[in-house]
Amino acid sequence: MGEEITIRACVHKIRKMSEFAFIILRTGRYLIQTLYAPAQCKDSIDGLREGNFVLARGVVKQNEKAVGGVEVQLSALQLISGSNEDYPLKVSNKKLGCSLDVNLDNRSVALRNVYERAIFKVQEGVVGGFREFMLKEGFTEIHTPKIVAQGAEGGANIFHLEYFDKPAFLNQSPQFYKQTAVAFFDRVFEIAPVYRAEKHATSRHINEYIGLDFEMGYIDSMYDVMAMETAMLRYVMEYLKEHYAYELDLLQADVPVIKEIPCVTLLEAKEILGNKGSKNKLDLEPEDEVAICEYAKETFGSDFIFVTHFPSSKPPFYAMNSREDPRLAYKFDLLFRGLEITSGGQRIHNYQEQLEKMHAQGLDPEDFKYYLEAHKYGLPPHGGLGIGLERLVMKLLGLSNVRQASMFPRDINRLLP
Repeated sequence: MGEEITIRACVHKIRKMSEFAFIILRTGRYLIQTLYAPAQCKDSIDGLREGNFVLARGVVKQNEKAVGGVEVQLSALQLISGSNEDYPLKVSNKKLGCSLDVNLDNRSVALRNVYERAIFKVQEGVVGGFREFMLKEGFTEIHTPKIVAQGAEGGANIFHLEYFDKPAFLNQSPQFYKQTAVAFFDRVFEIAPVYRAEKHATSRHINEYIGLDFEMGYIDSMYDVMAMETAMLRYVMEYLKEHYAYELDLLQADVPVIKEIPCVTLLEAKEILGNKGSKNKLDLEPEDEVAICEYAKETFGSDFIFVTHFPSSKPPFYAMNSREDPRLAYKFDLLFRGLEITSGGQRIHNYQEQLEKMHAQGLDPEDFKYYLEAHKYGLPPHGGLGIGLERLVMKLLGLSNVRQASMFPRDINRLLP
């Protein structure tokens, strides 16, 4: 307070009065109110408009009515860079108030709105908290290829591309590399793009998303992986409250308090749903996920719930079959406020067991020769998971569409901008 400062920022909004003007400046994170009066600032503001980039100099004063309780009384205001056209959207509004398609078609402008931009600061916070937790727990960060010779999940939802004179794919998951790395790092994690060629045009699907993946060795069961995720999510939520309170308040985010996350088997989930559930006995449909989360909230006061023991006949082929009932596998989903955000489980580490499951699912082990080398030369008991970053942020912030949590989303209809 009382000091003269110089800032470089963007003109976010101009409110002209008869004798003076309020010029709201937008920095990379905050809004700063400045007061322009011709008697104190000889630079003219004629022609100045939203979107201009300026160098401003002035004295910091306290003003409880201003954003953040601070105001800068200008002594100099110089234009650094102008704009050729007016914004096509109302950037200075609290919210844009346009359709999602209009928002995404004008993304370079839409993201200048403070509400839209704050979503991605929170996304940064989720990633930052995840990374910090993983490193504290002895995980090594790895970076795996996104151009691969075979897909980790298989099936039709895989993007094909020409790799010089060879067929190749965009990776569906870092799964094979995570498992391989457990042999020499014990615990690994990755934050990277994941590609799924799913022809879905829903509010919960995009074709390129950021995966928060980890794999951990020397586990006793998949419950060790679930416990690690619970601790991680608890850490991330506290990390957000400590470092991103400004954005959480701006977005009016309902940050969950995580104690213990309840757990039900798929069979138990189906019994809970009863006649109201879908006819799909092998998995949960979207409406099932919503209903099970409502049950978790009413019964346990939890925004999260684990669903475990999915059928072993379904992919992925690397999921370990249950020792108690081979018709089931040690795999789980984590649901958050009505949406699956995580898939994980215990993996097969025994070479012969992995061969047998590949044969059972109609796969040729020769197609997975290099993946199987890790098993052939020995792996510790291990498990892990993958989290969809955009889905987690979507539900954390109460957004209606996962595209709102992707800076430049890629879906079945959108390859631009």
